[in-house]
Amino acid sequence: MEKHKFIGKNKEEAIKQATIALQELEDDLIIHEIGEQKNLFSKKIEIEVIEKRKIKPYIKEVLHFLLKELGFDAKIEMRSSNETLSYTIYSDHDALLIGKNGKNLQALLTITNQIIKKEIGENIKFILDVSDYKERKERKISSLAKRLAREVKESQVEVKMDSMNSYERRIVHNALTNNKYVYTESIGEEPNRAVVIKPRPKE
Repeated sequence: MEKHKFIGKNKEEAIKQATIALQELEDDLIIHEIGEQKNLFSKKIEIEVIEKRKIKPYIKEVLHFLLKELGFDAKIEMRSSNETLSYTIYSDHDALLIGKNGKNLQALLTITNQIIKKEIGENIKFILDVSDYKERKERKISSLAKRLAREVKESQVEVKMDSMNSYERRIVHNALTNNKYVYTESIGEEPNRAVVIKPRPKE
């Protein structure tokens, strides 16, 4: 990851130097103060700067490296919409990359996040998928939640869904958040935490 260093009498001056040299707005930079240089007559501040626009391709590079090290020949599609950054992996070994209940995919995301945070110094949020597995799973869970919500509405009896991870539970909550007839609650302790769909009190 390309990093730039600048020194100024204070942090503001160093940042100004960075924006001029890189032709970027301050909001488009990740800036870390990395040290002070002192002598008898003055003090200077050194900053390290990363251009945000270069983070997207860097994440793709990290993913390519990890997949190659794991022995996978894969293509990665990068998309960005509404400030949501996503990467989709396509290979001849999708099932192995996904793993049981998506565990291998989650492990790859965790490792990538750790590398990015160590290199950049911040958490960068992005979505990682394999051949639209998460998209299909999201549609499936959302469809199930809506079907169960209809049953709860008719029977007025709450339904407890199977245990889910936080990502899956969030899909259920989001699917029913505006439902006029039911509401959702998460109960239990990890890894057995589950969503309960309950009827709203009748007015």
